[in-house]
Formats: sequence, structure tokens, C-alpha cells
Amino acid sequence: MKYLVIVAFVGIIGSLASALVLMMKNHGQNKSGGAKMATALGIRVALSVVLFLIILASWKLGYIHPTGIAPGA
Repeated sequence: MKYLVIVAFVGIIGSLASALVLMMKNHGQNKSGGAKMATALGIRVALSVVLFLIILASWKLGYIHPTGIAPGA
């Protein structure tokens, strides 16, 4: 489970970096760069949603347990 989360985080950061590179490289000069940047950002959003769902499912199945401040403390 730990490795799946790490891979998802790396994918999110990678797609965000890809979108940044495309944005800085093209400066809106051509339309294909904007489409590629939008695709990279869409992939980032999709990976973020999938990561959230994986964490939620892992919690529901008992693979991970919340920790932190106890209620009423």
C-alpha cells in the first residue's frame, strides 16, 4: 500500500511538472501546447482523485488507521 501511494504522488508531481514545462515553453504561442498542458493538468487531477479514493478505501478496509489527537483530549 505504501508503494502505491508513493507511485501516485510521483505521478501527480510529474504531471504537474510536465504542465509547468509546457506552460513556460509555449507562452500561448501555439494551440497544441495549450492542449498538452490541459491534458497534463487533467491527468494530475485524475491521479489526485484516484489517490484520495485509494486512501479512503484503505481506511474502510482496515489497511490504514487514523492517528492523532484523541477526541476530547
